[in-house]
Formats: sequence, C-alpha cells, structure tokens
Amino acid sequence: QAFALLCLLLSLAEQQLYVVAFVSPTKCVSRCQYQSIHLAPQQLGEFKPINLVGDEERQIDRSTRRVWLYDFVSNAQEDDKILYEEAWDLQKRLMEQQLSRIGKRPKDPPLYDQFVPLHVDTKEVSLAGCDSIIMLQHDPVYTLGTASDTSFIHDYDGNGDNTSLIPVVRIERGGEVTYHGPGQLTVYPILDLRGYNQDIHWYMRALEEAILLALEKAGVSGATREEDVTGVWVSNKKIAACGVKLKRWVTMHGVAINVDIRSLENFGGIVPCGLEGREVTCINDAIDHKQYTLQEFAIHMKAALEEIFGITLLSTTT
Repeated sequence: QAFALLCLLLSLAEQQLYVVAFVSPTKCVSRCQYQSIHLAPQQLGEFKPINLVGDEERQIDRSTRRVWLYDFVSNAQEDDKILYEEAWDLQKRLMEQQLSRIGKRPKDPPLYDQFVPLHVDTKEVSLAGCDSIIMLQHDPVYTLGTASDTSFIHDYDGNGDNTSLIPVVRIERGGEVTYHGPGQLTVYPILDLRGYNQDIHWYMRALEEAILLALEKAGVSGATREEDVTGVWVSNKKIAACGVKLKRWVTMHGVAINVDIRSLENFGGIVPCGLEGREVTCINDAIDHKQYTLQEFAIHMKAALEEIFGITLLSTTT
C-alpha cells in the first residue's frame, strides 16, 4: 500500500510539473588531489574518492548534498517484497523527472542543482527531479540486460518461460542474466552524475566501493574486486552484482547484495552474470559471528553510500 501511494504521489508531481528551482554555486567547484582506497588492479576504470571544496559564497559538503531515500526495507517486515515491474516503473518515473529538470541545458550545467534544497521540508515527498536512491528486496525474478544471452537461463524455452516458473524480465541495463529475490538487498540510485563524476567507469567502481565499505562495516573480511569483471567477491564467490543504465548522465538500475541464505536459492537456475563455473555466496555464509537481517545490513549500506558519494540520505514519508 505504501509503495502504491508513493507511485501515485510521484505521478501527481509529474503531472503538475512541480520541479524545484535550485540554487547553484556561481563559481566552479575545484577538486582536490585524489587518493584511492580499496583498490585492486582494474582495467575497467578506477574509483577516485569525491573531494568537495566549497567557495566564498556557498558551503559544499555532505550536509548540502541531500538525496531522497525511498526505503522499503528498514521499516518493513522481513517478508515484505516489491514486484520487479513496480520498482522498475518507479525508477523510470524518477529518471524522467530528472531529465525534465535538466531540460535542454548547456553541456556543462551548474553543479549540484539535483540535490534537495536545505529549506525543503523532508516530509514533502512530491518534490520531483531530485537525486534519489531506492532500497528494497524483490519477489523472485530473473533479469536480462539489453544484449543478454538467454542460454544462460537453464531450461529457457524461447517463449519467455522456464520450468522454474520464475519470471524473466528483459530490461535496459548492461550485463548478463542475474537473479533478484528475498534475502537480497537491492539498491537503485537515480543520480545525475554531473554532481559526482561524469564517467560511467568511475560510477561502477564507486558502486563496488560502497559495497566493499558496507561489507567491511558488517565484519565481512576478504571482500574484493576481480580484474576485468564487475561486482564484489568473497573467497572467489560472487556476493554482489552491479548493472546500470545511463541516459544524459542520469543513472538507473544498480546493485544487489546477497545477505541471507534465501538469496541463493534460485541462482541454480542460471549462469549468474554469464560467468561459467563461478559460485555465489551471501553475507551470512561469509561470517560466523552474526547472522544479518536485511534491515541490519541496510544500515551499513546506507552509511557506505553516504560516505562514497558524499551525500546525506533523507528518508521520504509515504
């Protein structure tokens, strides 16, 4: 019900064309020298931390870079799940509102106008065009990227069905087939990269970095990247997957982190990410001292996203 109400409010905001005018810095924001962290050798680009420096007229730090958080995990019951199509529709709405805000702007529009203004009441969910992050768990579904090979779904019959009866949805992200379902934390950032770094490789590495940091906070040791592939790995098993789409530097889709044992149940029906012979794992298999719930790990993931992207997350009221 809360999810349906949120979609209705977003639809009304879109129809009213209620896009906030934001104050932007009048001077260029300089970047400090970068220092890499958590880095393994990468041929797919590097992660470089965001270093924000304000100017004489405006402070630029995490407190001013406010991003909406559509959190369907923290206050939900353990079994509350969102249908894939519903979350996909929400992503598309948020992206279109971002694109409407950007409009036909110059190649390099003012920085930081995608963030929620400081004077705005955080209970005003009708704001359209702001950076947003969605956090949820899905009902079971296999998703295919734009050019994914259906042969990586076992028993796929060519008519869009498979004998496991798990829905198959082809979407507009990159990458091969993956699985979403209960026990897995899925995060969809809808961000205008003009306020971060206009580089898709940097963005992919930043998503991985946020996962690595969250896993570290949760006590998972040995998590790492692997050369020439996306995602995060523990003991040679994949614990998190990444797949995104960008349109005019606005992002959608995102990451999925396997938290509890339920998240692994249906990976046997596919070749995850098209990587033959590679296994998957979850947080609760990787640690002995604690068994995490989705809600508990979400706390670490939110903190990691704020740190890596230099933002403050504001939960919406639905």
